[in-house]
Amino acid sequence: YFSLAFCHACTTYFLLCALGRHGISAWRMERTAMMRIMTAAAPTLAAALSTSTPFACSALGRASIITLGRSSVARYQHAARMTAAAFSTSAEQPNHLLSIPATGQDGSLRHSYSALRHGQSLANVAKIISSDPAISTVEHGLSDFGHEQAREAGKLFAEQFHADNDNGDGGEGNDEYCGVAIFSSDFKRARETAQHMADACMSSSIPLYKDGVVLETKLRERNFGTLNGGSDDRYQDVWDIDIKDPTQNEFDVESVYSVVERTTKLVLDIDQELTKASEGEKKYKCILCAHGDVLQILQTGFKKMDGSLHRTLPHLETATVRELKVAEAPLCGYHAV
Repeated sequence: YFSLAFCHACTTYFLLCALGRHGISAWRMERTAMMRIMTAAAPTLAAALSTSTPFACSALGRASIITLGRSSVARYQHAARMTAAAFSTSAEQPNHLLSIPATGQDGSLRHSYSALRHGQSLANVAKIISSDPAISTVEHGLSDFGHEQAREAGKLFAEQFHADNDNGDGGEGNDEYCGVAIFSSDFKRARETAQHMADACMSSSIPLYKDGVVLETKLRERNFGTLNGGSDDRYQDVWDIDIKDPTQNEFDVESVYSVVERTTKLVLDIDQELTKASEGEKKYKCILCAHGDVLQILQTGFKKMDGSLHRTLPHLETATVRELKVAEAPLCGYHAV
């Protein structure tokens, strides 16, 4: 354990030295070398400890030590990517929210945002991956249970909107929000979920931006390439690679960074659009209705975490609304989970 702690200390030392002495280019080379050292050292450390520690003598002990070493590598890779982003030009950064101040601070997003995952779909029931636009825009809508979930989510959201918007005087003149803006993926399961949300808002006399649901292709599910139509067990195969390389396109899958880029850019575009449309100083509550992977990854954008860590965030269940807030700037480009 002391050796592992020492590895962490060395990692930090080399990172700071590289930044100070040689700049980003040298730091990247030193980072690569350090990751190789840590990866190679983990099995050796396990073997060394096995001669002196009962716990390490066991297979479980050796596996645990190796896992800790690999975990250190993953965290180092994450810190390295985020620090590189902090020192790169904005054109090189996939996350368009990195330079946006935290929610509540001057210069932050003007409107409030929530992620809404679609209700249970027929693809969920069949346990298949559905990410091909040619299929998913016309098939794999909500199951009966999914419709019930979406209606209930809409009802709860409308109630919460009125509670949040109540200024205490029984009037509407000083309400903080002028209405709700619903932007949705054009996939059938998301469209149907978003429509239930819109129906609930209209039933509760909540004004809707553009009087309904705005369809947006940038909220489509991450494209899973050749895995589309296959078992959803294959998601894990992709996620296991994501944590190592958020630029990967194995199985012709859309990369994590591609999703980060398109979704965070969309948020900025929506914020500007709603600002032009809003009245005076009032704001919209904006709902982004989309899919499991795309919303997990979008959350890393708001949290200013590297997209590779999207599966470390709490899982967003079907027909669940989750508020999205821009985080403080990460220290040295790194934001802990």
